[in-house]
Amino acid sequence: MDFDVIVVGSGPGGYVTAIRASQLGLKTAIVEKESLGGVCLNWGCIPTKALLKSAQVFEYVKHAEDFGIKISKYDKDFNAVVNRSRQVANGMSGGVQFLMKKNKITVISGFGKVKPGKKVAVTGEDGKETIYSATNIIIATGARSRELPSLPQDGKKIIGYRKAMTLETQPKKLVVVGSGAIGIEFAYFYNSMGTDVTVVEYLPNIVPLEDEEVSKQLERSFKKSGVKIMTNAEVTSVDTSGNGCKVHVKTKKGEEVLEADVVLSAVGITPNIEGIGLEDVGIATDKGRLLVNDFYQTNVPGYYAIGDIVKGPALAHVASAEGILCVEKIAGHNVEPLDYGNIPGCTYSFPEIASVGMTEKAAKDAGYELKIGKFPFSASGKASASGHKDGFVKVIFDAKYGELLGTHMIGSNVTEMIAEAVIARKLETTGYEILKTVHPHPTLSEAFMEATAAAYGEVIHL
Repeated sequence: MDFDVIVVGSGPGGYVTAIRASQLGLKTAIVEKESLGGVCLNWGCIPTKALLKSAQVFEYVKHAEDFGIKISKYDKDFNAVVNRSRQVANGMSGGVQFLMKKNKITVISGFGKVKPGKKVAVTGEDGKETIYSATNIIIATGARSRELPSLPQDGKKIIGYRKAMTLETQPKKLVVVGSGAIGIEFAYFYNSMGTDVTVVEYLPNIVPLEDEEVSKQLERSFKKSGVKIMTNAEVTSVDTSGNGCKVHVKTKKGEEVLEADVVLSAVGITPNIEGIGLEDVGIATDKGRLLVNDFYQTNVPGYYAIGDIVKGPALAHVASAEGILCVEKIAGHNVEPLDYGNIPGCTYSFPEIASVGMTEKAAKDAGYELKIGKFPFSASGKASASGHKDGFVKVIFDAKYGELLGTHMIGSNVTEMIAEAVIARKLETTGYEILKTVHPHPTLSEAFMEATAAAYGEVIHL
């Protein structure tokens, strides 16, 4: 069968790309070796949020008396929590199947391998190989959990994020290695469920890509919740010979040995580029990622790549945006390159973290003269009413022109608030314009306006 577009991989990059291609009138097929929706829908973004929601509900129950409600008996069912997460994921994957049918996209099940001459070889479960051809081939094979030599994953005592979502038994003690979004979200989940959690981070601050003030606030909040934090620390080895794990951690004070039932390795991801035919086609790579231009074309005409396998933030919404831009360019639309400086990042722990643009340090290093405003949720009426006053909104402006350089939020529901800052930056909105935009009261979103007012010396509620 000949197609206008074949997409290899059906994660949030791949399936969104296929739908947009079909909308543009291109005859489209998508190749998937496992389940439609890829890691994000089946083993990442969606099921983890289901786990985190269960943790949040459990937290509410534990603190019900703070809201004037008495619950005499309560407990959690760990296996039921995990099962709910799987049901949510299965429902979303089924939704993608519906979208494929609705948009008349041919779904090809099997392992896809690109071939010279704009072809894709797909090997099915029966081992039979079928060759398909297309005018344009878009590779969107995603990534998997990265493994370190000191942390070889065995799927039982040393695990990755995928196994962390489906453990049969809740561990009494868990060591999380790495404090990016994946590590922090699982640390919050298991701590809320009652597991003794320790987070080990190699760098000086947890969530090291965030603004330093956000990192410090999260550390305080986590410690208050009982999570142990070790920064400037490196796991050198894990002894799994006994019943549990002995985790050897190198610190500035010397070596410490932590005992745990399970160790979660959350030290990043590795792009899935092995065995997919890149060498046969002659597609260039660098440091494990495919080299592409601003519109995701590789060095070989007719072959494109998007998502975690190319340079840029490994985020679902980035992969989706790249795929849409890629096929719109293929269809002849006049499109602009993606602005990677205006990509929001979210961490769905509690408190949540959301940010976009430059950190304070990055802005200073870039030579900007700054106006910085910060509004704590402890001064927010809505936050006080909701019982969640930890955190703040921080805004960073160029003092000369009023450009919003960066926004950093930590607190309840801030992942739902960050889009306002993203739109403001996209529209080149100035600080004064944000300040004079009326925000509804009482809402958490007022904190964005109040932080801006603080930057300009006009804050009312501080």
